[in-house]
Amino acid sequence: MLIQFELKRYHHLKFGDNESHHHHNSSGCNDYATAIAEYRKSFASKKDVIEQTPDPAVKDMLLHMNEKGIETVFDRFDEQKPQCSFGLAGVCCKNCTMGPCKITKKTPRGVCGADADVIVARNLLRSIAAGVAAHGARGRECMLALKYAAEGKIDIPIEGEAKILASAKAFGIETEDKTITELAALVADILLEDLSRTVPAPHKTLHAFASKERIKTWSDLDIIPISPYHEVFESLHRTSTGNDGYWKNLLKQMLRSGVAFAWSSVLGSSIAMDSLFGLPTRSTSKVNLGALEKGYVNIAVHGHSPVLVSQIVKFGKTDEFISLAKEKGALGIKFYGICCSGLSAMYRYGGVIPLSNAIGAELVLGTGALDLWVADVQDVFPSIMDVAKCFKTTVVTTNDSARLPGAEHFGYDHDHSNMDQTNALARKILLRAIESFADRREIPVHIPKYEAEAEVGFSLEYINKYYGGLNPIVDAIKSGEILGIINLVGCNNPRIIYEKAVVELADILIKNNILILTNGCASFPLMKLGYCSTNALELAGHKLKVFLKDLPPVWHMGECLDNARASAFFKAVAEASGVAIKDMPYAFASPEWSNEKGICAALSFRLLGIDSYHCVYVPTQGSDNVTEFMKNGTKDILGSRMIVNVNHIELANQIVNDLKEQRKALGWD
Repeated sequence: MLIQFELKRYHHLKFGDNESHHHHNSSGCNDYATAIAEYRKSFASKKDVIEQTPDPAVKDMLLHMNEKGIETVFDRFDEQKPQCSFGLAGVCCKNCTMGPCKITKKTPRGVCGADADVIVARNLLRSIAAGVAAHGARGRECMLALKYAAEGKIDIPIEGEAKILASAKAFGIETEDKTITELAALVADILLEDLSRTVPAPHKTLHAFASKERIKTWSDLDIIPISPYHEVFESLHRTSTGNDGYWKNLLKQMLRSGVAFAWSSVLGSSIAMDSLFGLPTRSTSKVNLGALEKGYVNIAVHGHSPVLVSQIVKFGKTDEFISLAKEKGALGIKFYGICCSGLSAMYRYGGVIPLSNAIGAELVLGTGALDLWVADVQDVFPSIMDVAKCFKTTVVTTNDSARLPGAEHFGYDHDHSNMDQTNALARKILLRAIESFADRREIPVHIPKYEAEAEVGFSLEYINKYYGGLNPIVDAIKSGEILGIINLVGCNNPRIIYEKAVVELADILIKNNILILTNGCASFPLMKLGYCSTNALELAGHKLKVFLKDLPPVWHMGECLDNARASAFFKAVAEASGVAIKDMPYAFASPEWSNEKGICAALSFRLLGIDSYHCVYVPTQGSDNVTEFMKNGTKDILGSRMIVNVNHIELANQIVNDLKEQRKALGWD
């Protein structure tokens, strides 16, 4: 059931108001202990996961690793219980060494005088800044690669001609008499400028791709960013000692940073990737642990940075490296995807089999079937090294931002000055994989016999081509064949029974004729359990089933960065409908979100005016004001709310009812 937090009277946030912020707000300290204690009761245990996981392969591997005495993320989550009340409520401040300070009834303010509102807002802003930096940093690598490829500094082909031409047109670049490489260089320069601008000027990507209605809304609120670099810089500045002590102003900077995240860290990075590697293509892929095969040089790619991965996969499919593998007694070379690097390669090159999101990485290693694990950036937990050692799996890191103790390193340096060595690095990594295969012949392998097929590679471009435009989608929404559209995404969180909320949410939504878009970590259970297959039409409502015909009810749009595809689809369908995005029957859900990028993703869609739905609370419960702002405070100014319910069945039913209300307001019921 919904956990209710006791909130006092809240006045909607009015940016730029002259309310005195020297007055200490007594509502800054509430009695959060009872609510937090109740929330902790909802946390899952490893036993719960074994008994209730929707994926039998996960249960198989957890039991197998229990027998082997190998620790997993679920063991460590149980060992951490009870999780810190101050951390869960967001009222612990360690930004200076006068603390750490915690807010309680006895100590309602920190040493510096910051109350719960300020401390919670500061912590939240720092999380948002980290999310902006995370997607922005890995996006920068793609932007640099696009620029260097266009300038001939690196030997990587530019494969996204259609994306480059479309982006150049959107940016107002004259395309006549310019080659694709010339246009690619110009696009890359714009993306890099938007990412790192310090001198105030229009954010070109935002103004080229955002709707006029949203740009006006953000301008009126004064939350148009200078650049992600500046907004992260500013966020850390504001939250450092003796700076911003006004919670409303801190949350204004949070929204500004969220806009920067959406239109540079995410969309800018996505444009660079599609320009360099090409648009995804609709295809069918095997999924889950049963797709692992013994006898091959098995390579897992794990993380979020596709530049080096793309070349590893390409070279690994050549006769040269397949012959080298066979010389060592292997049947060939196979690639497997963990998290987003695998998804990115999967829908562009095929033959990269998705196995698991980040939380399940240890379970994949526990099969003993992987010879080499290529780890780049983000969602690569340090614990994989412990499991890899148990099975003599070689782990290679490829980025200076993400080293692991005990791993071998073949990657880019801090300056990316050796990006011109991409092909040489890819070859070294493949040779190391073949060596590792030869050294691991005696390692026992345990592969659960569970696999499925999933259709992947959906995008706005593909849907336009498939339907000959968006009018059929618009007509289907207006008629009720499609009740609404939801973007169901997000990382996983052991607070929630692993992957259960995502799957059971999807089940209820498609039964109610709601079309699902998905990407990233949440897409793995949907692929593994058949929701990304046309077979899942049998689970869909009659109207949706008839409309889709030979398309699955869940459209897989790629990795987590490909939230940009979902937002582009939302925007295009809204414009074709003649309705503002905020008024469309749309929703965003990340039921198991677990990190800074996750809260940024939810904020991105709320900035569009789309409600977000979750089973995990943001750590704000120590502040009535910040909690209420996160729940309802953006309704008046942006048109969106944040709904949290630890009961995912109730959450799913609320999504259905809310979409019906949106349809009713439009006269589409």
